[in-house]
Amino acid sequence: MESEIKSHYNYEEIIIWLEKKGVELYGNHFKIIENDHPIIFKLIAYFLKDEPTCFQFNININKGIMLSGPVGCGKTSLLNLMKYLTPIEHKFFVKPCRDISFEFIQDGYEIIHKYSKGKLYQSEPKIICFDDLGTENNLKYFGNECNVMAEILLSRYELFTNKKLQTHITTNLSATEIENQYGNRVRSRLREMINLIAYEKTIKDKR
Repeated sequence: MESEIKSHYNYEEIIIWLEKKGVELYGNHFKIIENDHPIIFKLIAYFLKDEPTCFQFNININKGIMLSGPVGCGKTSLLNLMKYLTPIEHKFFVKPCRDISFEFIQDGYEIIHKYSKGKLYQSEPKIICFDDLGTENNLKYFGNECNVMAEILLSRYELFTNKKLQTHITTNLSATEIENQYGNRVRSRLREMINLIAYEKTIKDKR
C-alpha cells in the first residue's frame, strides 16, 4: 500500500511517530496494526492537507471526515492523534455526543448554538469532531423532545456552505442507520459535508 503513495511525506515514518505518541497518551498497550494502515494513510493525508495524496485517495480536503467502524476499533484514539498532525488553522477538538446530550438536558437549546454557530458574543465557530454519533439518545428539555445532534449537524451544514467550516464525526452507525436515527435530510447534508473513511465491519474489537 505504502509504495502506491506518491508524496513528499514519509507515511511509514509518520505512522511510527504516531504510534509513539499513542503510547504516551494511552499506555504501552497502544499499537497501530498493519491492517489499519490503509485507513490511517487516508487520515494522515487528509489532516496534513497533502493534496496530491488526498487526490489519489479521492478525498476532498475541503470537506470534513466521518470515520466509521465497529465499536472498539480505535476511531476516537486515532482522531485524537490526528490533532497532532493538523495545521493550526485546521485544529479541532473532540466532543463526545453523549456529553452534548447531557448538556442539552441541563442548558436546553443554547447547546445547539454552542456547537454550531458558537455561543452568543463568542468568537468564530470552531472545527469540532463529534465523537460516537449515535450513542446519545433523543432527550427531553422541559418536556420537549429534541434530536440534538440532528439539529447541530443541520446548523453546521449551513456553516459549511456559507463559511467552509468543517465538521468531523466518528460513529459505528451505517449510512442507513444514520438516516433512520437522524432523517434523510441529515444523511444527504452529511454526504455533501464529509468524506467517509470506513473500517471493515469484520474488524476485531481492540479493547
